[in-house]
Amino acid sequence: MVTCEAVVSEAFFLLRGHEVGAQGLRNMLTAGDLLLAGLGSEMRQVMALMNRYLSVPMSYADACLVRLSETVPQSVVATLDADFKVYRRNGRQVIPLL
Repeated sequence: MVTCEAVVSEAFFLLRGHEVGAQGLRNMLTAGDLLLAGLGSEMRQVMALMNRYLSVPMSYADACLVRLSETVPQSVVATLDADFKVYRRNGRQVIPLL
């Protein structure tokens, strides 16, 4: 699986007080089961997504995931966040969700 640092940071925040889940995430990162994609060169596109979805509003982590899904066309996004039913990649494409 591939994600970005913003998503990992948000996941650790949401897992505070749930040590078993936090340890599982640490294990995935340590084992290399969860790879981190660098989106440093994608900031213009990430900010454009956040501006597009101001009414939602779109978090930075969500924008990074949407952008990552645009750069990996066959990707499927694993999320519990209902906002991903609203977000579109490449303008109007529904994002495949797990």
